[in-house]
Amino acid sequence: MVSGRLRHFLVKLHLYLALSFGLIFVLLGLTGTAIAWRDELDALLNPDLLRASAPVPLPPDAATVQAVVATLQADKAYGRPNGLALPLEPDGVFVASYPVKGEKGGEGRSRQVMVDPATLTVRGERIWGEPGLSRRQLMPTLFHLHRYLLSGETGKTVTGVTGMMVLVLVLAGLTIWAPRPRWQSLRQSVTVRFGGSWSRLTYTLHRAAGFFLAPVMLCTAFSGWYMNLPKWVTPVIASVMTVSPQARPSSSAPAPDAKPLDAGQIVLAARAGYPDAAVTRLSFPRKPADAWEVRLRQPGELRQDSGATRLWLDAYTGRRLGVRDPHHAAAGDTFINWMYPLHTGKAFGVPGRLFITLFGLTPLMFAVTGLLVWFKRRRGHRRHAQKEQARHAGALPSDPPDPAAAGSATAGGRD
Repeated sequence: MVSGRLRHFLVKLHLYLALSFGLIFVLLGLTGTAIAWRDELDALLNPDLLRASAPVPLPPDAATVQAVVATLQADKAYGRPNGLALPLEPDGVFVASYPVKGEKGGEGRSRQVMVDPATLTVRGERIWGEPGLSRRQLMPTLFHLHRYLLSGETGKTVTGVTGMMVLVLVLAGLTIWAPRPRWQSLRQSVTVRFGGSWSRLTYTLHRAAGFFLAPVMLCTAFSGWYMNLPKWVTPVIASVMTVSPQARPSSSAPAPDAKPLDAGQIVLAARAGYPDAAVTRLSFPRKPADAWEVRLRQPGELRQDSGATRLWLDAYTGRRLGVRDPHHAAAGDTFINWMYPLHTGKAFGVPGRLFITLFGLTPLMFAVTGLLVWFKRRRGHRRHAQKEQARHAGALPSDPPDPAAAGSATAGGRD
């Protein structure tokens, strides 16, 4: 239990951080309840865009991948994409990504083109990251509101800093919460009481919920800080754990008559090294020296959507240039690999995502109860100050009596 000046400082720190970043924290929580189910809700809202005309075997074979790329390259409206996400469900579609014309990139926006794997036809397209409330733009808008505050890299930095500040806010709150080392004090500190007093209910609810939900808040705040500002957080992790270098390998200089491998050949090369894994994404080389980046999902991986295995292959030979395998990762890499699944709840399947959905409502609860406690104390401090002023005013000596008036009064009394 802390007391004195340290407690006063921590209370002020907790208060000012909550007032400064609380609104963003509430916004992140509410949007997080929806984007925990982003893919499912997006497909439910847009079956014409994100559902194939007929189910196809998973994972798609190399011939189908190459056929999709060839279809896009043959159409002048599309051409070769920068990236290709393979379907994760039997009725899913291929999603090709292109840069948005007139933008330099880095703002979280891209042109998405959806291709039906059953018919090899384009089902439609949209700008991922373009704000809007239409069916096609609703889930991308909620995602960009959650991560970018609809403000590009500036908003991404703000949300990252918010995660860092919430981390400090929770730690300060836990320190303030810490009761005396007695069973009675501990029991009271984790009990919600009403007793006919709404102010007691809001205070005890804020205090008890803060204790029980502190581990989740610390986890989501730290993981959100990392995912938005990895350059800030990775050195912190690397100071206590081994973290692999993040350099991207390059392809070797090709022979004069060498031709780059196509997408189908790259899928085959990736599966040669990981025959039991599913290829989920391809990042195409943009320059002659660039390598292919392939994302795979191995059996038993923590991240069971697109996976966390990354493979870099030479664009001309298919030779492995680098790999990040979560099954054979350093301690720091393993810690980092846990960030996204924990933040989204996907580390624990559907129950974890349901929990994160409900947890997204708790920042609003903390904001409401915290404000009520703050207003109650401000009103109490104001009343106390008024009473002190009145007491001091009444205690001041009155003006000395006028001698003439006193004489008149005395004379009148004698008469």
